[in-house]
Amino acid sequence: MKVVHLKYPHQLNLANESTAYSLAVGFFDGVHRGHQAVIQNAIHMAEQLGIESAVMTFDPHPSIVLGGRKEKVFYITPLQQKLDILEEIGVENVFVVQFTSDFAKLSPEDFIQYFIRDLNVKHVSAGFDFSFGSLGKGNMDIMKEYSNGDYGVSVISKQTDGEEKISSTRIRHYLQEGDMESAANLLGRAYEVPGLVVHGDKRGRTIGFPTANIKSIEGSFIPAIGVYAVKILVQNKWYDGVCNVGYKPTFKNPDDKQLSIEVHILNFEKNIYGEEVKVGWYKRIRNEQKFDGIESLKAQIERDKNEAIEYFKTLRNS
Repeated sequence: MKVVHLKYPHQLNLANESTAYSLAVGFFDGVHRGHQAVIQNAIHMAEQLGIESAVMTFDPHPSIVLGGRKEKVFYITPLQQKLDILEEIGVENVFVVQFTSDFAKLSPEDFIQYFIRDLNVKHVSAGFDFSFGSLGKGNMDIMKEYSNGDYGVSVISKQTDGEEKISSTRIRHYLQEGDMESAANLLGRAYEVPGLVVHGDKRGRTIGFPTANIKSIEGSFIPAIGVYAVKILVQNKWYDGVCNVGYKPTFKNPDDKQLSIEVHILNFEKNIYGEEVKVGWYKRIRNEQKFDGIESLKAQIERDKNEAIEYFKTLRNS
């Protein structure tokens, strides 16, 4: 998959104008089932027209530049993870447009000129609610109106699960609640967080449950604190595991607010410090709790481990 970074008004000439594209355009945080419908349409149209498939996404999140949010922005899929998923889907090209103040001021007409016509886009696919240009004044009706027959347009209708729209907002809500099964249903896959194995306090090994201490990629959305059945990708192989997200209240000073992500990997003996890994979150087993001693903690971890084993056994047999 070819990735091209574009910045307005400079660097627009990085695109290969001799190549024609069927383009899916949107922010696509999460690349959830709704996004996938847009992207698959673009891939389908590329095949129909005998041209290359492409996705246009934006970085960073518009609210960071426009100041629409007071809280820190966390991505369901940070950029590199988003690119990895798009490659797995089968997208041939990705245009990553740097979202700047200048870019945000573009009129809808200029957006179409620079980012559709000048890139030799022959078909545009987007969701029914996609907006573009200054103050989001551009919509898919305008995209059609200004085409003059130079490119085709597909507007993908609202994708729903139950009565509600499949959205990144809903997925974030489920992650905040620790409802990993509902999040996975909307994503079309288990929620995953990439990270690095770093040194922790090594207390797990002293009580018979060694853990990999995970430092998540900056900007990742970490689910609600608690204990989870997870899978972890280590050296290109997935392993079952139990993950604790929280503040380790049994051992830590309550004023220490450093969140930790620790995975006890089942049937695993290797030393993996410094390895890049990926944690797939499947089911929340329980909330984090404080225990009155090591023995009661060990007994609970054993129960958590057995619950995770049973969960994955059931999952494999379903």
